[in-house]
This record gives sequence, C-alpha cells and structure tokens, in this order.
Amino acid sequence: MSSSDHSDSDLQDLYQHAPCGYLSLGPDGRIVRVNTTLCDWLGRMPSDLIGKRLRDLLNVAGSIFYETHFAPLLRMQGFFEEVALDLVTSDGSTMPVLANAAERRISDELSFTRVTLFRAPQRRRHERELVEARAAEQAARRKLEAINEGLETRIMDADALRSLAVQEAKLREQFIAVLGHDLRNPLAGLTGGTNILMKTHDDPKSLRVLRLMNGSIKRMEGLIENLMDFARGRLGSGIGLERSSGERIEPTLTQVVNEMRTGHPDRAIEMRFDIPRPVDVDHGRIEQMFSNLLGNAISHGSADLPIMVEATVADETFLLSVANGGEPISQAVLDRLFQPFYRGEVRPSMQGLGLGLYIASQIAEAHGGRIEVASDAAETRFTFRMPIA
Repeated sequence: MSSSDHSDSDLQDLYQHAPCGYLSLGPDGRIVRVNTTLCDWLGRMPSDLIGKRLRDLLNVAGSIFYETHFAPLLRMQGFFEEVALDLVTSDGSTMPVLANAAERRISDELSFTRVTLFRAPQRRRHERELVEARAAEQAARRKLEAINEGLETRIMDADALRSLAVQEAKLREQFIAVLGHDLRNPLAGLTGGTNILMKTHDDPKSLRVLRLMNGSIKRMEGLIENLMDFARGRLGSGIGLERSSGERIEPTLTQVVNEMRTGHPDRAIEMRFDIPRPVDVDHGRIEQMFSNLLGNAISHGSADLPIMVEATVADETFLLSVANGGEPISQAVLDRLFQPFYRGEVRPSMQGLGLGLYIASQIAEAHGGRIEVASDAAETRFTFRMPIA
C-alpha cells in the first residue's frame, strides 16, 4: 500500500470514527453523508439517515425550535455555533448534543452544509441545576415575603432588621439585572437581524417592512427603559442623576421639541425660553422627563390647537411647562395621574404602560423638584418646578 493510500485510509478512519458526529447536508437540506460515530450514537445504519433532513433526527420540540430559529440563522449568516439540540435514538430516548454548522459555497451557490455534533450531557445537567437554583431562589423569595408580612410585630432585634434589609437589597438588584438582561438581549438580536436584512434587501416593500419592524423595536426599547426606571424607583435605590454644571439647557429642550415635530409634523409646537444662566441638571433625565410631558400633550391635547412650551428662571426656581388645549382633566383622574400603570381616560388606539408620567415625577423628585398640573376648559398645563442655588 502506498503512503498516499495509507494517508487516505487514515483520513477516512478519522472521519468515520471521530469522537464527534459528522454529517453533510445537500443544497436541499437532506443528509448526503454521515459518519459511523453518529450512527452508533443513534443506533441506526447510514442508510436509515441518508435522504432525511436534520430536523427528522430531533424530538418534536427541538425540530420546531430548529426550523423557527436556527435554520433561518444558518440561511442568513451561513453558520451557527453551539446550538443545543436533542437527537432521538432508535429506542426513542433523547441524546443532548451541541451542534455547529457551516455552509460550503462555490461561486456563491450553496454546495453543501457541514454539521458537527458533540455529546453534551454535562451541559444539560448544568442547565437543570440552574433551573433548580432559580426555583430555590423563588422559594426563598416567597419565604422572605411571608416573613415580611409580620416583620414589624415579630422582629425587634436591630441586627436582624439590618440583615433582612441586605437580603432585600440583593433581591431588588437581582430583579433589575434580570429585567435588563432578559428583555434587552432579545431586542439586541432583533436589531442586529433587521440591520443585516436592510443591507441585503433594497426592494421598497422589504425596506418598508424592515422600517416598521425597527420602529416597533424602538418602541419596545422605550417600554423596557420605562420598566427599568420603574424598578429602580420602586425596588432599587431610586433614579440616579449625573448633573452637568455650566451646561446650557436650551439645546436639550430644543432637541426634544424638534424630534417631536419630526414624529408629529401635523402638530404645532411653540417654544418660549428665557433662561439667563446654566441650570445644574442631569440633561439626559430632563430630556426623558420633558419628552414624556410633551408626548402626553400630543396624545391628549386638541389636534387643532398649538402646544406651548415655556422655560424660565424666576425667584431662584427653574420652571419648565407644557400646555395644550382640549378637554380638561377631571379631578378623579388628577388624583391618580402620577401613579404607576395608571393610564386615565385614553382612547382605545393609544398604547403604553401608564408609566410615563410616573417616571417624569420620579425624575422631578430626584432633582429636588416637583411636577404640578392645572387643567381647565382653556388649557391643561404641566409645570416642573426645581429650586436652584
């Protein structure tokens, strides 16, 4: 036997008996080649697998998840890595694996797809342990809540109270961290996907749909940010500020107005600013508060009357007001206007969580100020008052 024949034999043996499963998919997604290792794992002959699709080797849940998540990802970027799947063996049991896949293209035409499978029982065991740990944490949280119900009457020891406060603080921070991570990460994936698609599609219909999708993603990001601020205000250490002394506030307010004008070109918004000196505020938070107040005026004010925005400094007090015409706010609604998740009397077409005015009030309080509301038949005016040194 020549050295070339011996080398080919070694390569063939390595492919067939590698410590991982190999299979190749044709352009139509059907299996055209599979190694002995994978056949042994599944208890099947190569002839049982040739001609099948990868999804045919998976359990029902895995097949659905593969077709709806990872197959589109493979088509979009040409590969995926460390995808957890469950293969079905000949006796009906499942075997957890991690799959890597990469397309092979010739002259931009798909020739075949290589798939490598690694057994992963330890990973699944670790996942189960994480699930159990989360369940234990939830049980501990419920127990803590039960303890809190009778805390004032049962616990008098100051050291015990301080210890409990530390535990509550940790739970609060965990809640905020989970909220930000678990809600923001999927949106980041959607943003990346739509950006890729916008670079690869130039027909007007696809671009219009992608712009609508991006608009929905931006709206969801705003809702998540409101939820995060709500969590910080009610469960965490409160809304934090990063004040910028010596910076003029007019550009910040003007930017918000210009953005609203762009988004609502049919609404008239007038500005009147008389601010003789810089105001020490967190410009990002003031922008957020002002945007909520101005958006509220656009949503609830009369469409045929202008919205008036005024900002001034008087008697060592910074005043920022937003006024709109339309129906006055009833006293019953005014009494609950700044409560979280309260949306008042809104039209069915309006959407939101009812957190905008609550968060605006929290930002005002964080600055040492407050928001006042006056509403009658002539106008509804929201005014932010903040003492300045």
